[in-house]
Amino acid sequence: MKVEQFPAAIESASIQKMELFSGLLKNEIDFVVSRSSFLQIRRKARLFSAGEKANHFYMLTKGAVRVYKIRDDGDEDEMARFTPGDSIGDFDFARGAVYDACAEALEDSELIMFPGYGLTMESFALEEPHTICRILLSSIVMMTGRIKSIRKLIVENMSWVQELHRRAYEDPGTGLWKQSFLADEINRILEDPTALIMLKPDRFKALVDSRGHGAGDEAMVRIAMILKNITRRFGRGWPIRFKSNEVGILINKCRAAQAEKIAGDLLKNIAALEPVPAQGDIPAFSFTATISWTIWPGDNAAWEKLFQGNYDLLMDTWRAGGNQIVHYTGETGEAAQ
Repeated sequence: MKVEQFPAAIESASIQKMELFSGLLKNEIDFVVSRSSFLQIRRKARLFSAGEKANHFYMLTKGAVRVYKIRDDGDEDEMARFTPGDSIGDFDFARGAVYDACAEALEDSELIMFPGYGLTMESFALEEPHTICRILLSSIVMMTGRIKSIRKLIVENMSWVQELHRRAYEDPGTGLWKQSFLADEINRILEDPTALIMLKPDRFKALVDSRGHGAGDEAMVRIAMILKNITRRFGRGWPIRFKSNEVGILINKCRAAQAEKIAGDLLKNIAALEPVPAQGDIPAFSFTATISWTIWPGDNAAWEKLFQGNYDLLMDTWRAGGNQIVHYTGETGEAAQ
């Protein structure tokens, strides 16, 4: 790598473009110019490596540089490409950190390096303490501005993040949340008190056996719409598909009396679904359901035991004939009157 002092007439204009030096006075710029170096590097030459102390930063004046990380398996992940006018490594330099990636020339390139070869910020502080103070102040302003920009970018893209998150956990057949969402997010969304309401349609196998899987799929979509409407009405909660035809709702800040009412409304809404009409010798199919509900942590503070107990009660009640609401109280179930 060839190094020489940068001509002052060119350097002053270039140095002033650097964010760290944009607020300096002319005499301070002249000082920075005198303490900078001009670099010429060949294609494939490395400018710095990850883990090295960030004692310098650079402004690219000609050519192209890429920044990349080396993975544990030896492959590379390219993070950014820089073109003339871009600063490289200034954020790590301003933080007094180490470089968190490697930088390599994509073609023969020219750069300004600050501080120049053999120079340090400590030696500058002895020469021009006021200038160094202004540079340090600029570094704080720069870091604050970039952090705000990152936050703004995150906020602006939050809807995209939420959409990706939703699609990852969305059941494609019904639009309900998958049970995997509950498994991954339960510790984050549990809030005392939280109601868990489970539903299993009665005689569903008879519907599918007599009219095919298409009829079953259509029925699940109609049931899912009821669950979604309930959570929309409350303005919170998650309608979930637990297994093939076992669905339900998780609603936080929901006390027992409210959960019991939701379960009752749910049973009525299922019964109010338009029956599947008769087809030849196949009689019409009317909808009923079995519902179990429970409250965390009131009925059981151990979520996994609460979930499994409520599910077991749902299945036992369904096998016994269903078409009723039961409350899982931690050890036993109570049928609604």
